[in-house]
Amino acid sequence: MKLELEGARVIVTAGAQGIGRAIVEAYLAEGAHVATCDINEAALETLPGEVFRQRADMGDAGQIAGFMTAAMAHLGGLDVLVNNAGIAGPTGPVEDIDPADWDACLTVCLTSQFHCVRHAVPALRQSGNASIINLSSMAGRVGFALRTPYAAAKWGVIGLTKSLSIELGRDGIRCNAILPGLVAGDRQRRVLEAKAQRQGRSFEEVEASAFSHTSLKEYVQPEQIADQILFLTSPRGRTISGQAVSVCGDCQMLA
Repeated sequence: MKLELEGARVIVTAGAQGIGRAIVEAYLAEGAHVATCDINEAALETLPGEVFRQRADMGDAGQIAGFMTAAMAHLGGLDVLVNNAGIAGPTGPVEDIDPADWDACLTVCLTSQFHCVRHAVPALRQSGNASIINLSSMAGRVGFALRTPYAAAKWGVIGLTKSLSIELGRDGIRCNAILPGLVAGDRQRRVLEAKAQRQGRSFEEVEASAFSHTSLKEYVQPEQIADQILFLTSPRGRTISGQAVSVCGDCQMLA
């Protein structure tokens, strides 16, 4: 299927590793022009040479502004914004969570998306195929015990996405959220390891418990998330907006 994304101008936040890197590489394979940022400078340097890259902390509004301005200047405009940046946040009972950790999680997982969007919208209005993708999570649909900051942020992402779809639809800008489930990679492993340590169980027990609530007993691959994003942001997805799209193996609960 030809997605007609050749020459598309794309920004992906946190694109040097994991899901973000899979998204960057998928757009490059389609012939798009990509700009990305990450807090990990070493990982940024391993990206292909044609990618515009800049170190930026998505918890810092000033650094977000600097990156967005430089990226759009380099690209000569913008067609697609993928708000991928996020952190896992703390694991533990709500009464034990440090308010500073709560604030940090919401800042990176939710508020950074607001900042990126507000900088991107003027350029997106000039595009003939404008699209925003916000990374949420199945935690933003079913909740997640012991991960309240993360779940709260990801529920917020869905509200932000739906509101933006309504507000920006008249400008021809569509906005959708992606809700991954259990995604293969180091970040998911660290989350499960933290839960296992907190509960005094083995990693294997916690992993089996997590998969007991999904219909398909396998990890989602980052490339599968990238595939869904590319379709939604291509001309073939031109009438899809305001949706919270799950890529989760039919996950009914996070535990």
